[in-house]
Amino acid sequence: MSHEHHHHECCEHEHHHHDGHKNQLILIITTVILLAVAVWIEHHYQFATWQLLLIYLIPYLLIGHDTLKEAVEGVMHGDAFNEHFLMSVATIGALCIGFLPGAETEFPEAVFVMLFFQIGELFEGYAEGKSRESIAHLMNIRPDVAHVEMRGERLEVRDMDPDQVAVGNVIVIRPGEKIPLDGVVIEGSSALNTTALTGESMPQEVCIDDEVISGCVNLSGVIKVRTTKSFGESTVSKILELVEHATENKSKSEAFITRFARIYTPIVVFAAIALAIIPPLFISLAAFPTWLYRALMFLVVSCPCALVISVPLTFFGGIGGASRHGILIKGANYMDLLAKAQTVIFDKTGTLTHGQFAVEAVHPDSCDEHQLLHLAAHVEHFSTHPIGAALRDAFPDEATDGCRLSDVEEIAGQGIKANVEGKVVCVGNTKMMDAVGAKCHDCPRCGHEHQSVTGTIIHVAIDGVYAGHIVINDKVKEDSAEAVRLLKGLGVSKTVMLTGDREAVAAHVARQLQLDEYHAELLPADKVAYMEQLATRNSQLATLFVGDGINDAPVLARADVGIAMGGLGSDAAIEAADVVLMDDHPSKIALAIRIARRTLSIARQNIWFAIGIKVAVLILAAFGLATMWLAVFADVGVTVLAVLNAMRALQK
Repeated sequence: MSHEHHHHECCEHEHHHHDGHKNQLILIITTVILLAVAVWIEHHYQFATWQLLLIYLIPYLLIGHDTLKEAVEGVMHGDAFNEHFLMSVATIGALCIGFLPGAETEFPEAVFVMLFFQIGELFEGYAEGKSRESIAHLMNIRPDVAHVEMRGERLEVRDMDPDQVAVGNVIVIRPGEKIPLDGVVIEGSSALNTTALTGESMPQEVCIDDEVISGCVNLSGVIKVRTTKSFGESTVSKILELVEHATENKSKSEAFITRFARIYTPIVVFAAIALAIIPPLFISLAAFPTWLYRALMFLVVSCPCALVISVPLTFFGGIGGASRHGILIKGANYMDLLAKAQTVIFDKTGTLTHGQFAVEAVHPDSCDEHQLLHLAAHVEHFSTHPIGAALRDAFPDEATDGCRLSDVEEIAGQGIKANVEGKVVCVGNTKMMDAVGAKCHDCPRCGHEHQSVTGTIIHVAIDGVYAGHIVINDKVKEDSAEAVRLLKGLGVSKTVMLTGDREAVAAHVARQLQLDEYHAELLPADKVAYMEQLATRNSQLATLFVGDGINDAPVLARADVGIAMGGLGSDAAIEAADVVLMDDHPSKIALAIRIARRTLSIARQNIWFAIGIKVAVLILAAFGLATMWLAVFADVGVTVLAVLNAMRALQK
């Protein structure tokens, strides 16, 4: 199915929803008026029973034709025992009771059962529409058009469907427009609103060479972007696909409800038949209408629609509510597992840390800090290494201060040597310092031989004299410590970090974040092995793995719940993960667990509430203490209350 067609269908679907509610409401109001007229006629005029039946059939068929149709279809498809079937049998039975000798007519009741059933359906439709809206606000990220630059005789911009744009084309994005495809900015700068994707309210600044992801809204400037992915591969369509399939994975509670309804309904139908036939045989046949009435009530009450409707709706709402926070949960079954999370395992780089190097400390020896950074940044001017980039970022004026740079020479395994303004500056490791005869001193700020500092130490020498060193580190994310604290607060018993990084760095990060344990210098295969070993040790409780994706896909797939961080960067992670955090904040994991627990508790409340009231009214009905009205309330009232409760799952 093409995306365009799909989009069209989505719009139509939303449209139908709205109209459907309106029509249903008109139908309900009309039925109430017709029913009131019928009751008035019955009281004021003497009609034969069959004539009254015809009068009541008008509102009955008006409100009930859908239910009757569904019941017939169910029987034809071999799914006889659904709620529509129960409703139809009970109401047709109530219409027929009046024709039994000595029995009262029950025409208004029959119409009322159908009426209440439709009111219940209306509430359910409204609630489902609400949770769809919450997911549809994510669907707002679908771009409508791409302005593509065509370089022919003269430069022109043509509007195209995002599906049609090839990788490598240049698209123009004006302020206020959605970014249609993933790509890299080649001209202009702007601020992007990423709220729809990440739930993050701060605009994100972008300029030339920055990557942009589809689905964000361009706020301030005109930018030109060279596309790096086709529409089908772009972030937006990946996310839309995820959300659309999210409801296919059933949770344990939902699966339980389906199984429950399958066994429960036939039992109830046969119990009702027994209730109608057996007591009259023992008491007297004249009591048959009374027992038939009780049996029909028993049927109306027993209909499990409150359960069948409200539990999936609760999960649907929970998934929708989480998506507003930029947390995509791929299925209701992962809600169950998230709620039971006992061990959370983090990857380090890109998950707990930024995965980008930055200057952490500057310790000059024979010159000042400014000069040390200044010279190091100049020497690293052409370096492609992340460390070179970190030094350049720390001294941004380097490109404009007009210093002359010559004789740049990279010495493998040592560092870089260059001539800056006539001085020979060497920037590298201790090997390089030894090679040029510059003696590293013990630094009073770092302790003996810089051992206690974790991170990469870059030494600088000027004309063979040691000038000082710069400490470069992968920065820990601002909310990583908060994330670990929140998880502990939720009762997660173990937080573990797995990393391929050096032991010293891992120990430093684990200490800083107060993690329970860490394992360093691992290859991707070792991470999977650790995951396997954990899974066999505690099979009852869920293990979460949080990774940023590139090399974490196998572990994400192996964990009970794989959570991809900033999964937008890596398609492999979005594919393999069960939950995708649309921004890079590890603290969202605790929020995801909280939402899952809340959703599950609402589903449980609904299950117990519905079953409890059903059982009570069933017992009353069997002893003849319940009226058809009470029976209807027990069914529809419980459904409406359960649906309203389910809608709480949508709240933030």
